[in-house]
Amino acid sequence: MELKEFKDRILMGEEFQFYFKDQSYWISQNENGYFLTREHDGYSQSFKSVDDLFRLGIIQGKTLEEIFDVIDI
Repeated sequence: MELKEFKDRILMGEEFQFYFKDQSYWISQNENGYFLTREHDGYSQSFKSVDDLFRLGIIQGKTLEEIFDVIDI
């Protein structure tokens, strides 16, 4: 899946589980914004927009946008 399609699907309300370096993460949303959550300990980051989620969401020192090509959806 291309990054644009992934962002568009999140904007349409889809939520995703994905893996990066054998750790599970969730992208979810509600009326307060978008969330990036690490499954094993529940650590969560919140964002006002999908663009912020990808530009500012940090996983192991890298942004979600930087690691998108290597995550396992």
